[in-house]
Formats: sequence, structure tokens, C-alpha cells
Amino acid sequence: MENAAKKFRGLIENAPDGVVIIDAEGRFIYASPNAVRQFGYENDDFLGRKGDEFTHPDDLPFVLETIGKLMENPSIKRTITYRFIKKSGVYSWIETTFVNMLANEAINGFVLNFTDVTERKKMIAELMDAKERAEESEKIMHQKNIELSERNQFIQTILDNLPIGLALNETDKGTAKYMNRKFEEIYGWPAHEIVSVQSFFEKVYPDENYRNQIVQRIMSDIASGDKSRMHWENIEITCKNGAKKIVYAANIPLADQNTMVSTVTDITELYLIQKDLLAAKEKAEESDRLKSAFLANMSHEIRTPMNGILGFTSLFNEPGLNSEQTQQYINIIQKSGQRMLNTVNDLIDISKIETGQMPVIKSSVNLKEQLQNLFSFFIPEANEKGLKLILKDEIKPEMALVETDISKLDSILTNLIKNAIKYTDSGSVEIYGTIKEQRFEFYVKDTGIGIPQNRQLAVFNRFEQADIADTRALQGSGLGLAITKAYVEMLEGKIWLESVDGIGSTFYVSVPVEQTNNLIVVNESAGKTKKDVTKKLKIVVAEDDEAGFYYLQAILRVLDCEIIHCYDGKEVVDYCKNNPDTDLILMDIRMPVMNGYEAASEIRKFNREVVIIAQTAFALSGDKEKAIAAGCNDYLSKPIKKADLVSAINLNLEKFSR
Repeated sequence: MENAAKKFRGLIENAPDGVVIIDAEGRFIYASPNAVRQFGYENDDFLGRKGDEFTHPDDLPFVLETIGKLMENPSIKRTITYRFIKKSGVYSWIETTFVNMLANEAINGFVLNFTDVTERKKMIAELMDAKERAEESEKIMHQKNIELSERNQFIQTILDNLPIGLALNETDKGTAKYMNRKFEEIYGWPAHEIVSVQSFFEKVYPDENYRNQIVQRIMSDIASGDKSRMHWENIEITCKNGAKKIVYAANIPLADQNTMVSTVTDITELYLIQKDLLAAKEKAEESDRLKSAFLANMSHEIRTPMNGILGFTSLFNEPGLNSEQTQQYINIIQKSGQRMLNTVNDLIDISKIETGQMPVIKSSVNLKEQLQNLFSFFIPEANEKGLKLILKDEIKPEMALVETDISKLDSILTNLIKNAIKYTDSGSVEIYGTIKEQRFEFYVKDTGIGIPQNRQLAVFNRFEQADIADTRALQGSGLGLAITKAYVEMLEGKIWLESVDGIGSTFYVSVPVEQTNNLIVVNESAGKTKKDVTKKLKIVVAEDDEAGFYYLQAILRVLDCEIIHCYDGKEVVDYCKNNPDTDLILMDIRMPVMNGYEAASEIRKFNREVVIIAQTAFALSGDKEKAIAAGCNDYLSKPIKKADLVSAINLNLEKFSR
């Protein structure tokens, strides 16, 4: 945004015309270098003073009336010509375009573009005076038998040196009689190639539809006889070399001469500056709107589950709670906590994506097993809503084992399936997967609410759900599909959708995968029973947070074990040196004195048998690999679920008991 601001300021300060900003009271709050330079002032001569002081008294009511109209209708622009006093005391004619930017917080005033047209008015006056003098001269010359060519040469000399483009056309025949040098320069067409008004229109407006619009507008304005309508702003023309320009054109009818005087000024640079200013204004307003919507949504997504957690926690203090009520309250608290955790995770993920801290870490994965696991995971949720969950797995077993970032792929699939169930009230959700030409292709199809055509690209925008003014918008951070799209692009894949409003949606994903040694892997543990552990387990809980320790201690009560509590990594290392019969360490990563990575690495120097399961609240991409590299056997991210912890303990102890 800062670079854009510098660009716009550079454009303004280097514009050939002056740009000033006045506040609602008419006081100057900014003036570009050219604005002060062309009138002989210093910057301080303007700032803080009212424009009334510089405006000719006869023109002041006209200027104030223009500002009043802009206040009533901010969407329009006004261009007027009036007299402005120079520091020397001489009044100059200026052509000024007023733009109402009061709604823009960054500007909060009126933006004025000053163009000194004194010379132009002088030239036009001279032209009219020359005409009168030419007419008088004609009589004199006729009387004195002066050659007609000398008279024409005199007029042409004046016309060819005007700073604006000028052309003379015969009104009745539409014949192009004359074009001065500036006119030829602006349009790029030499006079001898334009023999009529019709040929002029065909050359400078090659698009037939646009040409017809321009011709109809000009003819209508001329036919009205209203001189105020015989000028046209921001007209796009095509030069002979194909370049596009924006011009300001005006006509001066000379009925008694059967002539139409056409003038033109190239305002391309000014037009682009104004366009950039307007785009910056709209972008700032859109940014503010999305920021406000996002903050409101985040407030809702955090306060709502917090209300469930704190509210139902307080109800445990009420006497007379039965077991059924207690279980109901616990379920609500757990669901609320999970909802808030999902919001926090989404915010962390999008932040890491924004800052480039989300590396792609590839590992081996069986895609058939992955699809089946996700299908099994979402079956209860689909059943709860009365939906039919369908899995169409067309992955050949010999192709199933691939190298990819399983964490990101799992997140992509999970988000799409979860969304499909979330936005489907009845019918089915279908999951399809296959591998073709080294690409994993899958889709998630639902019979849900669908997405309107004009919203189908917007759903991938960050925080976009916060901007849906629709009763169908459901809970969530509005980041899920933005994260999904970012992960797909990190895997060098593509994502797209097809949807019909009210009928359903299908999200398609295609990502490249690397085939590995696709021999069918037999699960050696299938049909086996975990070896009984006859001795009492000795488990070290390395956790500096008291609440965290008590939670793990409560979970571990289901096991026949001795629990030892260590508060820092060095204490864990010392205990394991003195107690080589330790079976398991639940190692918190962030601890004082010595962190979990360092402690695991030290323990592996003298004990290769003890099972170490890392546990951390950070859960950043790559942490699991870092924990394994340090010597840990497994990894759990907080908040730790009881089932996940018990499963990890059983699995890892089983490996070492074979």
C-alpha cells in the first residue's frame, strides 16, 4: 500500500497541471508543486487559506454553486472555468475539475485539478478577434486589391501556433476544410488523409458501436443549439499508430460562416491520474469494509464458543446436577472448545501462508488408505444429519503409494468434505478419487444449497464468508476455502468448482504426485494382539504447566502405571539417567532450562529403548519431523484428546514389545 501511495503522489506531483485539495470549509490543505508554481506562490501562501481569497469576486458565486452541487451529489464531477489571482495581482483564467472525496478518510476534501487556460482563452479570443479583423481586413484588402492568399496566410499563421488542436469544417457539406498542427499532432492523422467529417469519425473511432454512440451524442448536442452541451469530456480516440488517448473536445458554431470550429485537448495523463485516485479510493473503502466484516466475524466466532465454555462451566456450581445434565454440559463445552480451536488454527494457518512460513514437506502416503480413513471419520457426522456419504475410490492398489505433503493434502480433503456436509441439509455427499498421469484427481460433490454464479470465484477469497449478507452463511472463520486454495497451489495443483444455486456443488482438485515403490504393503499387526505388559509402566510426564500435568495424569489413570512429574528438560534427562527402566516419556517441547528437543536428544545418547512422545501447543508445519529427528517416537499436538493419547501410547509400546 505504501508503494502505491508513493506512486500516486509521484503522479500528482509530476503532473503538468496543478492538483490541490480543499476541505469542506474551502480551505487549502494540499497543493502540488505545479499548483503553486504556475501562479507564483509558495506552498505556505496557499495552505490554511480559503479559496474565496483567490477567486475573482464576479466568479465566486459560480464556484460556490458548483461546490454546493457536489455536496448534494458526490458521484458527479464538475469542470468550470473562472478567474484566479496570481501573486503578482493579475487574474488568470483556470479550468478546474472538482471531485468530491469527502467520504475518503485519507483525503476528506475536494480534489481540484487546475489547468491554466489563459493562453487558450486568449488564443480563442485572438482567433475571434482575428476573424473580425480578417473581415475588416477583407474589405480593406478588397479595396486595396490585396491578394487573397496573403489574408489566408495571416490567419493560418495564427491558427498553426495555437496550443490546442483546431479544425474547421463546412457545416452543410461535412467537408474538412482545415486542421492546425496541434490537431494533427493529437490525432496522428495528417490533414490530407481526412477529407470529411465522416472519414474523421471512421478513423479515430474504428469500433463501429462506439463510433455510433459518439456520433449520435455529438449530433444531438449540436442540434440542441445549447452551447453548454457542445463540449465532451473523457472521449477515447484511436490514433493512426493504434495508440489510445483521452481528449476533451468542444465545438464553436459559426452559423454565418457555414463553419464549425472544433477544438481538442489531450487530457490522457490527467485522466489516468484521476482514474488511479478513484481506484485507490475504492480500494481503501473495500479494505475498510472487509476489515470491519472480518473483525465482526472473528468476534462472533470467538465470543460464541467462549459463551458456551464459560456459561456451562459456571452451571457446574449449581446444586442438584444429575449425571445426564453433567454429560450434556461437558459435550457442549467440548464442542465449543473445538470450534474456538478451529478458528484459532485457521488464523494461524492463514498467517503462516501470508508470511511464507508454510513449507511443503513430502512423505510417503497410501492414498487409498487416506480416502478410506477420511470416509470413516466423516460417516458419523453425515449420519447425524441424515446424509448419505458415498466413497468412489478408483485408485489402483499398485498406484496408491505416492510422495506428497500429506498434511496439506489431508487438510484440503478434510475442508472440502466438511464444507459439503456443513452446507447440505438433505441428500448425499460423494467423494471420488483416482490417479491419472502422475496426478491425484478427486472431487467432493454435494446436494446442498449451492453457490450463485456471481459468488463462485469469491468463495476462495480470504475472510469472504464474513462478507456474505445472506441468512445461509453458517458458522466459521471464512478462511477454510482460502487455506484450501493456498495449499493446492503450494502443491502445484489447481482447484475449481461447478455449482447450481439451490441444487448443489462439486469441488474439483488435481495435484501432481510422485509415484514410489508401489508394492502392496501387508499390515504386519493385522490379526495380532498387543503383547501384555506384565510390569507396572513407569511414565514420566515432562510438563511445566500444572494444569497440563493434571490433565494428563487424569487420562493416564486408565493405565496401570507409575507417574513421575518433571518440570523442565534437564530434570527429565537426570531422572532417566538414574532410572533406566523408564518405559515412556510424555515430553513437552517448550520447557524452561532445557527444551523438549534438547532433552530428547540428550536422552538418546544413553537410552535408545525408552518411548518418547512429544507434545506441543505450537503445532506448526514441520514440528513433527523436527521432533522425530531429535529422537522422539511420536508427536501429539495440544489440546490432546484422551483417545489420541491412549492410542499413541499403546501403538508405540506395542512396537517395542514385539
